[in-house]
Amino acid sequence: MKSIKNRRATHDYLIIQKYEAGISLAGSEIKSIRAGRVNFKDSYARIEAGECWLLNLHISPWETAAHFNHDPDRKRRLLLHRHEIRRLRAKTEEQGMTLVPLELVINEKGLCKVILALAKGKKTYDKRESLQKKDLERERERGHGRDYGRD
Repeated sequence: MKSIKNRRATHDYLIIQKYEAGISLAGSEIKSIRAGRVNFKDSYARIEAGECWLLNLHISPWETAAHFNHDPDRKRRLLLHRHEIRRLRAKTEEQGMTLVPLELVINEKGLCKVILALAKGKKTYDKRESLQKKDLERERERGHGRDYGRD
């Protein structure tokens, strides 16, 4: 099972709930994803006319696809159940949350799935705080953590 992660999402957003969605792709797109040629920068999902769409996900063109290649920044349809779409639309419209892709996963059957997160944007001080926690955790793991109170 291969996955490509959006590391920036956990830094910029507070993850509230995760969803797994299928994604409608062209043949050259799946080949590029398997090669790891994906950029998550500024990508997000939006619900329009009862369908969920993934926007600004850059999948680089496949070199050997010639004139059958895809547009790298096109919007891609996400495959979710209707009740999930209704629930997500209500939460994004009313509560000021957003849908952010966390990772692209290719499962055992060879299908590409997107792990979407219902998320809320972090403030600058929250980002600083989470970086400090991560640094402290890393120090403890290394064993270099300061031992106060010991002589």
